[in-house]
Amino acid sequence: MVFPVGENLIMRREGTADFFECGKTGVKRKGDLGKMKGMKLIEFVPPRPHRLWTLCRQMGINDVVVKVAPELTGRPEPWNRDALAGVVGDLAKAGLRVVALEGDPFDMSRVKLGAPGRDETLEHYRSLLGHMAELGIGLLCYNFMVGTGWHRTGEREGRGGARATYFRLSENQTAMPGTLLTAEQVWENYAYFIKAVMPEAQRLGVRMGLHPDDPPLPSLGGMARIFGSVAAYDRAYALAPCRENGVTFCQANFKLMGVDLDATARHFGQRIAFVHVRDVRGTADDFVELFHDEGETDQFALFRTYGELGLDVPFRCDHVPAMAGEGEEPGFVPGYGTLGRLFANGYLAAVVAATGTKTTADEHRKR
Repeated sequence: MVFPVGENLIMRREGTADFFECGKTGVKRKGDLGKMKGMKLIEFVPPRPHRLWTLCRQMGINDVVVKVAPELTGRPEPWNRDALAGVVGDLAKAGLRVVALEGDPFDMSRVKLGAPGRDETLEHYRSLLGHMAELGIGLLCYNFMVGTGWHRTGEREGRGGARATYFRLSENQTAMPGTLLTAEQVWENYAYFIKAVMPEAQRLGVRMGLHPDDPPLPSLGGMARIFGSVAAYDRAYALAPCRENGVTFCQANFKLMGVDLDATARHFGQRIAFVHVRDVRGTADDFVELFHDEGETDQFALFRTYGELGLDVPFRCDHVPAMAGEGEEPGFVPGYGTLGRLFANGYLAAVVAATGTKTTADEHRKR
């Protein structure tokens, strides 16, 4: 399988997860799909041209994660190979490599609700996994939040007048429209989903990193949520105990579950496929999101733990306060301001350097 990326060609050996890059200087092995040499700092970027693309290169971040839902890309659903390849190609021309997808890539409501038509959606999902493997994208960060995704109440003043997103359950009592599911009904739908897609992910070597419910509450708007505990993750893994059935270790959500982050990271170990670095103050039903250096989470200790575990996975900053001058531009999403991410990435680079955590940047420096 051959496809263009920038001026070079990327080739996949049929029946394997091996990738090679063919350019002006010859052929170079890209390595096994989804495998890295140390932790990798990546950034979550829009799928259309954005100044963050340039800023990533200026920060030294060359690998990115992207959401490829058609309402964001302006292209067809990504079960269409050309649609996904088009996004990958656009980013490659900007000097960025897509190493992961994140979020629902298309409408997953029929699957999550167990509604008629879900088998068709699952067939599309398997097609997406195949296209990811062909294009060298080794990770899909997904969730199983029914009815709504991550949810916040609004914004309030944070450090130095920054606008920080917050959640307060007492201000979110509106019932969700439509059919409300019990926890066991959601579990039944999740099991159906995993049994339908995980064998294909395993065959292809594409890891799927399950993101916690955000916030990790047993229900929201009357709709049950099931991924708000470590025990739930263990139950999910038992449905398909393989490397591809991974964990997106979103630090703040696990913190809001009331667990010890270091112990939980060690519990999951090599099941961790992706790390979201984020911090909050409060409880699952009342919290505010913080700058990465002002919370209670000991990022230095956690990154030492990641190093001790020998994790070869990507990590990214997540949910930052909006800083001065941000928030008025079209399409601005609270929690995803550019300035806050610049600050966060600088801070995380310092954490990695101070803790001696092995990263892919170390490998590049040796060459």
